[in-house]
Amino acid sequence: MLDVRELSVDYGAAPALSSVSMSIAAGELVCVLGPNGAGKTTLVNTLAGLRHARAGSIAMDGRDITHLPPHRFCAAGIAVVPECRRLFTGLTVRENLEIGSYLPDARRHRAASLEHVCTLFPVLRERLQSPAGVLSGGQQQMVAIARALMARPRLLLLDEPSLGLSPMLVEVLFGAIREIHAGGTAVLVIEQNVTMALDVSSRAYLLDEGRIVAQGTPAAIAADPELRRTYLGMAAPSAST
Repeated sequence: MLDVRELSVDYGAAPALSSVSMSIAAGELVCVLGPNGAGKTTLVNTLAGLRHARAGSIAMDGRDITHLPPHRFCAAGIAVVPECRRLFTGLTVRENLEIGSYLPDARRHRAASLEHVCTLFPVLRERLQSPAGVLSGGQQQMVAIARALMARPRLLLLDEPSLGLSPMLVEVLFGAIREIHAGGTAVLVIEQNVTMALDVSSRAYLLDEGRIVAQGTPAAIAADPELRRTYLGMAAPSAST
C-alpha cells in the first residue's frame, strides 16, 4: 500500500532523513523505533505531507504522492496523530472530532464515524460537549486518535502515542491501537516504549541518525543483543528465557 523509496529530508542545511526506504502493506501494523533525534517525527511528518522531501518518493497504492499538498495526502487515505496531540483546546471534543471529517467522503459518514470512535473510547461520549483543553492528557490523546479516525483513513500514523502517559493509560491506548488494526486499518507507530511497540507490531524498522539501520520481525529485532544494547536501551535477555 505505502511504498517509500530513498527518501531524504533536510532541516535547512542539515540532513534529517537520508535514503530511507520502507513499506507498509494494506492492514499491516508496523513500528519505527530509535533513539531521540533519530528522525522519527520527521519521517511521520513527511509521510503525512507536512514536510517536503529533498529526494526520493512516497507512493500510495502505486501513485506517487511525494509532492502533493498535505490535504491530498489525507484524500489518499493517510491520517496522522501528531506528537503532543495539537488539539484545538478551546473547541469542544465534538468540534475537534468533526474537524477530522472535513473531506466530502468522510463528512458523509460523520455520524457513523462518531459512533465508532465513541465506542472505541467510551469516555469521549461523556465529554463531547466539554472543551478539549479541560481533558486529562490521556483523554486528549484519545481525542487526537479519534479525530484522525474520523477521516476514515486506510493508513494511520501515530507519533509517540504513549508520550507522558501513565502505564495504565498506555495499556488502554495500545489496546485501542490493536482494535483499530483488527478493524482493517494499517498503522505505523513511532514509539519510545519499545516493549509495547514490538508487542503490537508485525514488523519493525530501526531508525538512527536519519537512516534505517535494521528491519525485521519484532522477535528478530528484540533478540539481537547489539540492537538491544545500542539502539533500544533494553537489557540482554537472561539465559533462562
